[in-house]
Amino acid sequence: MKKTVIFAAPALVALLVGCNSKPEKTAEKTAEAAIPVSIEEVQTTTVKNDVSVSGNIEGNTTVKLAFLVAGKVNFISAKEGQMVRKGQLVASLEPTNYHIAKELSDVQVNAVSDEFSRLKSLHDKGSVTDSDFSKVNFSLQQAKLQQQLHAKNESDTKLYSPIGGVMLKKLTETGEIVGVGIPAFVVSDISKVKVLAYIPEGELHYIKIGQRAEITVSALEKTFVGRVIEVGSAADATTRAFTIKIEVANPASQIRPGMIAEAKIKVDAISQAILLPAECIIHDLNNQTYVYVVDKAQNKAFKREVGIGKMIENKIEITKGVQAGERVVVAGQAKITDGTVVSINQ
Repeated sequence: MKKTVIFAAPALVALLVGCNSKPEKTAEKTAEAAIPVSIEEVQTTTVKNDVSVSGNIEGNTTVKLAFLVAGKVNFISAKEGQMVRKGQLVASLEPTNYHIAKELSDVQVNAVSDEFSRLKSLHDKGSVTDSDFSKVNFSLQQAKLQQQLHAKNESDTKLYSPIGGVMLKKLTETGEIVGVGIPAFVVSDISKVKVLAYIPEGELHYIKIGQRAEITVSALEKTFVGRVIEVGSAADATTRAFTIKIEVANPASQIRPGMIAEAKIKVDAISQAILLPAECIIHDLNNQTYVYVVDKAQNKAFKREVGIGKMIENKIEITKGVQAGERVVVAGQAKITDGTVVSINQ
């Protein structure tokens, strides 16, 4: 019996050693497979509910100019982008036909006037009946009205700007035939401009007429001060957003219609929000938005769908999906998938 124990001991030792070595190798493989990532603990932050929107700039008053008579354009005084004064001659048509018609009406008035004077003298003497005198009187009135109409047509061959501003569009050229009422020029008053923007229905209750807004025009690299002057009363059927207009003074005429502006409207309200860096948020092919949340007990990262809000202080507001205290991957998420084993970078 003693010999059996002596010979069995080395085998038992070898077996125990072999069993103990397997977990060590498995742990080494697991450590090697872990993907290094950086994490950030989710926290709630007190934020001001300032409303930031992007919009297009339009003129304070914009008019489309068109001729009241048809004809061939023979003169244009301004090019696109140039300033025009109120009452300035913008363009004119070839007036020959209208001038001849006016002269013919002048001749007709003179002829009927002479006939009227002759018959009036006879009517006063009782030699002409009231009926005949009334006919010549009506003819004179008709001739004078025709004269006024042709005079107006001749005058309408000249097109004047009803406002001062910038020539936004020139829709015709010299020598072109234009029709009645067809827009030929667009002039906009830009002494003041308006920023047309759209507000989501969830933020509309923050907006009031008269609120101060900071307007940043990236094309000019400048910031201006404006005021909310209009708030839409009906939402767009597709986007469910409401229109607002912000008026901005533009004394130097630097701001031009068509520029893009970023508006920040000051709101006297604060709230608690979860903010995460934009780089940790991923969009999949189905346009779903998600992040990776690390379970420290398992050392694994799991995919979590989240809802996003507005951009605040260079971070994105998270409206649903994560809670304070959880740990979100902020670097290295491009190398992992749902359930990947990770190691935390210190």
